[in-house]
Order: sequence, then structure tokens, then C-alpha cells
Amino acid sequence: MKLFEFQAKELFEQAEIPVPNRRIIENIFDIEDAVGQVGLPCVLKAQVLEGGRGKAGLIQFVSELDEATEKADKIFRARNMPNLLVEEAINIEKELYVSITADPLSGSAMIMACAEGGIDIEEIARTMPDRIIRTYVDISEGLLLYQARSLLYELGIDQELIGQGIKVLINLYKVFREHEAELVEINPLMITNEGTFIAGDGKISIDDNALFRHPQFEMTSAYFENEAQYEAAQEGIPYLQFEGDIGLMCAGAGLTNTVFDLINDYGGSVANYLEFGGPNYHKAVKAMKIMMMNDIKVMLIVTFGTIARADVMAKGIVEAIKELKPTFPIVTAIRGTGEEEAHVLLRSVGLEPLTDTEEAVLKAIALSGGVKQ
Repeated sequence: MKLFEFQAKELFEQAEIPVPNRRIIENIFDIEDAVGQVGLPCVLKAQVLEGGRGKAGLIQFVSELDEATEKADKIFRARNMPNLLVEEAINIEKELYVSITADPLSGSAMIMACAEGGIDIEEIARTMPDRIIRTYVDISEGLLLYQARSLLYELGIDQELIGQGIKVLINLYKVFREHEAELVEINPLMITNEGTFIAGDGKISIDDNALFRHPQFEMTSAYFENEAQYEAAQEGIPYLQFEGDIGLMCAGAGLTNTVFDLINDYGGSVANYLEFGGPNYHKAVKAMKIMMMNDIKVMLIVTFGTIARADVMAKGIVEAIKELKPTFPIVTAIRGTGEEEAHVLLRSVGLEPLTDTEEAVLKAIALSGGVKQ
């Protein structure tokens, strides 16, 4: 579960990581009061769970109240969002990047840091990866003082700021562990002209499996781009949204990757994807309902069931078709345990069961209006 910036900064503040003075507002009518409390100049920051906000015009610097009102209204109109952050402007001397995540290979926590933070960190990571410093932390020991100090020296931090920097890193690691996060990130971690560290932005992603231990973070529709994603999350069904034509229900990561590549190689495009395998193979009605919340031209269902039996999947698909009455064509390639019975079930609702995945992909592309390249 990804937290909004204002939530991340609340956790930072609780952990004694310096953050700017700020106010969160829910509508344009609160902008005057918020600016009065924060002061001018200030920064308006859209609270959306996406990167590149600055480049998208969703972060605006303002120096007058009329300008703040105008730009806040523009941001609210540009995005359907519950909150806007009004934050004091900081006199920045230098911007750093620092994050902590889990390293699956070593089983350690990995701290990544760069002396050049800000909006271009992704480009730096892509073109100059040697500038990204990595430090690995033994979970059983925690971040040690010498590790934090060494990292700051590698970043070129002045001696008089080392003590402050160590405290920020130790407390950031505390946030990472206490909230069972998959990622904590400060970008930029600002060094001000006055010689202090301040977290200019914050990202925190909490492990979904640990949310029951953190009831203060309730998963609502505000955390998702659309209702389909929210419904899938509520059911515990992996779901991804794209911008193509074919709705893809598939079982297993390897098979899904193969089918996705075939669709693209043959000139088709995926509108959305839903994981129909694992514990979800008996949720056909709910799965199809979620898929139908997006505008798709054809649905492609490709599975290979052993434990997740083909006949059970087919029975669910038949029930879903009878209940939901989809208006788009459906192409199936359902293989595995109980395959013969599955094909009988599919034919009972007018579907032609296919046994070749590539053939099914080509048929779905043709029905979506695409052509083989």
C-alpha cells in the first residue's frame, strides 16, 4: 500500500525527521487559511500516487495569495484527488536522494543514496548508475552508526552536518522497520542554506500483508486510479490497468508474460490484466465483473490449471457469463486438469475452446480490430 506524501511526512515527523511546515486541504475554499498558516512564498503539491508531479505541473511555487488560489484551483481541476498539500518554501542549497528497501538476494535492507537528488534521479540511475551508493544493513543488527557515517562521507556531506545526517538516516531506518515498509524514500532530502536537513518529499509503501497491524492506514478508493483497481485490491486479486483493447485474464506470472508478449508481438494491445490463477481461480464472477469495469473490445482467458483445475475455472466462467451477460467476445484457451469437462462447459455457452495459446492470441487480436504484423 502506497502512502500519500502528507502521510509519509507525518510518519517522518513522528520519527523526528525534519519536514517543512505544511497544511493539508480538501478543497479550494481552505486555501486562504492554509496559506495564512504556512506563509508566503509556499508550494502547492497535488496528493496523487504517481511520480513526475513536478514535470506534470502538479507542484506549483506561489508567492501571492491570489496566485495560490488560482493555481490550487487549477490543480484540483486537473486531478480527481482528495487532498492538496500547502507547504512552506525552503531555501535549498543542495538536494540529495535516499531510500531504504528490502534486497531479495541478500535478505538485507538496502539503502540507496545519491548526491544528486530531485526530479532527475531516474535519469541518473539509468545513465550514471555508478553515482548511486548502496549500503546493506543486517536486519538483525539494524543500521549501525559507522554505516550511516560512511554513507554520508561518500555523499560528500560537510563534517559539520554529519551528526544531523546520521540522525536522519537512523530515524528513516526506524520508519522502515516499525511500519513494515517495502520502501521508504526521501527525494529530495534537502540541505538548506541555513545548514539543516529537511525531507522535501516522501514516499512510503507498506507491505499489504502487514496492514492488519497498522489499522491507521485504511485502504480506500482514494489510493487507486479507478474503481476496478480498488475492487481488485479488496478481493486480493492482482490487477493492472493499461490502455489497449484486450482484457487479459491469465493464470501465473510466466504464462502471463508469454501471452502479453505474444499480444504485443502480433500487433495487439492489452487493456487490463487480472490474475486468474492461484487462490483466485474460483472467483470467476467477481473477476469478470472487475474486467468489465474497463472499456475492452474482447476478453482473452488463458490458463493452465493443475492445482487450479481447468474444469472449475470453466464452470466459473460459464456462471459469470450467465450472470453478467458481457457484450464483448470472449476467447478461451483453458488447459490442465479436467480439461475435457472444461471444454464441454465452455461450449454450453457458445464459446469455442482452443488448445493453442498462440491461436487464441491471434483470434483475440482479430476480434479487437488488430492485425498480425
